[in-house]
Amino acid sequence: MEITDIRIRRVGADGKLKAYVTVTFDNCFVVHNIKVIEGKNGAFIAMPSRKTKTGEYKDVAHPINSDFRSKLQSDILSAYEKEPINNDGSHKEEKS
Repeated sequence: MEITDIRIRRVGADGKLKAYVTVTFDNCFVVHNIKVIEGKNGAFIAMPSRKTKTGEYKDVAHPINSDFRSKLQSDILSAYEKEPINNDGSHKEEKS
């Protein structure tokens, strides 16, 4: 499975959440709302999740093995670092 597109939507507000990411696989499957979070040891990704009745959060989509999770995180963080930033912290939209 290949990552064929990564779209970054930076969050302008201060805080740990830095961006929402949409990733497309093989030009035929998309996962929305992956989060880029700034942690104590640098940025990391958090998979899309929902809150259960008990108040805990469960991922709705996630990698099955650590090798693919590492690749996914590396590719997303690389795209995040390359994304231009506006003065308000949001990303610059490309004009077509």
